[in-house]
Amino acid sequence: MTEVRRLMTTKDGFDRDLWMQSCDDLGLAGLHVPEAYGGSGFGFVEVGIVAEEMGRSLLCSPYLGSSILATSVILHAGSEEQKRDLLPDLIAGKTVACLAFAEASGHWNSDGVELTASQFGKDVLLNGKKKFVLDGCAADVIIVVARRPGTDGREGIGLYITEGLSTGLGRRSLDTIDETRKLAELSFDGVRAQVLNDSESAVAAIGHALDDGAIALANEMIGGAQALLDSTVEYTKLRMQFGRVIGSFQAVKHKCAEILLDVELAKSAAYYAAEARAENHPDVSMLASLAKATAADAYMRTAIEAIQLHGGIGFTWDHDTHLWYKRAKSSEVLLDDPTYHRNRYMAFQEVLHELK
Repeated sequence: MTEVRRLMTTKDGFDRDLWMQSCDDLGLAGLHVPEAYGGSGFGFVEVGIVAEEMGRSLLCSPYLGSSILATSVILHAGSEEQKRDLLPDLIAGKTVACLAFAEASGHWNSDGVELTASQFGKDVLLNGKKKFVLDGCAADVIIVVARRPGTDGREGIGLYITEGLSTGLGRRSLDTIDETRKLAELSFDGVRAQVLNDSESAVAAIGHALDDGAIALANEMIGGAQALLDSTVEYTKLRMQFGRVIGSFQAVKHKCAEILLDVELAKSAAYYAAEARAENHPDVSMLASLAKATAADAYMRTAIEAIQLHGGIGFTWDHDTHLWYKRAKSSEVLLDDPTYHRNRYMAFQEVLHELK
């Protein structure tokens, strides 16, 4: 955890050279990208495996923001020319991208988009703010969700691309509980951008990307929960109290068993969602919400119990448990909280019931 503690104090929150090396040696950034664009051509099952190991090690990287959210929206919304132009550098780790979709509420809702895009020759001008942008301060390429005037007089939602050093762009790092994952507020004052997709399919592409993000995040969370479970069980085998290791006490055994059940159930949901995404199952959005809600609850409960079972040392800065606790808390609300995803899951269930 020494390297994690070092990186969480830096501006970007990750080591760019190490990220490029991992992309070059392991192909992490292009794992699910088709080979036609320079990727490995694997599916989301493999993405889930990588995300789980990242969560287990508390890796500080732009994987979720750049390689999942931004890359997915390019794959779903971009033209062939845009994909061939943007994806190779993202896959190689030379470029880091982010998806700026949330505003003041922090939630994705097409009706709540206030940032505007107005035509300016062949380009557009962006005006407004985006909040809670993952890796927003470190991104070289920013994909922005904006409201645009429709050709038929009706407004619509579009996706636009601008550079991280564009004139009129303000970037402010947000103070959050989890220093291992950097969030930013972006302000746009007449920022010039290019169209990625301003058709009616833009909203669907955003939804696909957020589902991909929720599935990857769910798998990351179960990795973190498993790491906490392993370290907690190991600690209970070493800590002595009243002449016995505390792991021999029935109450402690019950707590560890309950954590195990939570983690294993969350794994099933996360793995199932990843497999559904790999097979483009029609219920993937519903399963993404199920996985996100289940994994978030399991991770948070595991983190709480891990701190308690570590006793007094679990509350100290020097012990690493609090790093996973903070990641669990930030992941719980990132890409919407468990309540939102449970309600979304139930809405899908009601639709399926009516269809039957």
